[in-house]
Amino acid sequence: MKIMVKCTLVLLGLSILVSCGGGNKSNIKEEAKISPEVTSVQEMEQQHQKEQFLSEDNIQFDLELYFGGKERMKGIMIFATNSSQGLLELKDGNKIYFIKDKVYYSPDMNEKRVRFDAYTWSYFFLFPYKLSDEGTIWSELEKVEMNENWYNTQKLTFKNGTGDAPDDWYQVYSDTVYNLIQVAAYIVTGNKSVEKAEEDPHAIAYKNYQYVNGIPIATNWEFYSWTKTEGLTDTLGKATLSNFKFVDDSDSLFIPPTHFLSID
Repeated sequence: MKIMVKCTLVLLGLSILVSCGGGNKSNIKEEAKISPEVTSVQEMEQQHQKEQFLSEDNIQFDLELYFGGKERMKGIMIFATNSSQGLLELKDGNKIYFIKDKVYYSPDMNEKRVRFDAYTWSYFFLFPYKLSDEGTIWSELEKVEMNENWYNTQKLTFKNGTGDAPDDWYQVYSDTVYNLIQVAAYIVTGNKSVEKAEEDPHAIAYKNYQYVNGIPIATNWEFYSWTKTEGLTDTLGKATLSNFKFVDDSDSLFIPPTHFLSID
């Protein structure tokens, strides 16, 4: 859980990196609460084949990321399935490594963006496999209508002292048939109060699931502004994920070159 929650801190940069565009608006209608036995966090993880995913060492894929209509990042991502380490090989030849809480990067990169990039995209990708990490608290399940679609939804908060940002929260929406995660709305407190962070919540939508070795993986991400009453509103960005494969561990996979810079 410590790695997961630490990653939430770097999401603060989304508020700076994105620019608003048009989006669909629709009120959210609440229905009666569902018994927790109908579906649960554990069932979401089962539907995402968490056990099989974690049986693999590392996942590799191509990522093309755009915000405000401009390319934000393009390259190859390699992440340990347990989120402990990762490597981003960017199209310009620069690389970012992370090993637990430490980040290594090519000397000519912008340090202010490095830590954000190191953890944010891996966090979004690995989110379905970290729902029951230590320190997580889930609300009772509800069924709601958002943007003309019905979802099972639960709010995720954290116990005091969990990671670096225990005041962050997530509103997670899964579909009512397969219980795969469709949307995760969130706030990032960082150096802000909860009240201030709640003035500008965002959301990531997971789209176009495909099966890789029997594991459902979203091949498109869409980023939005979000409110509890209107759901997904302004479009902020999008990403395409492709060329998935699982990669075995090796002695050199996550070892940065000796001349790389580092930040904690």
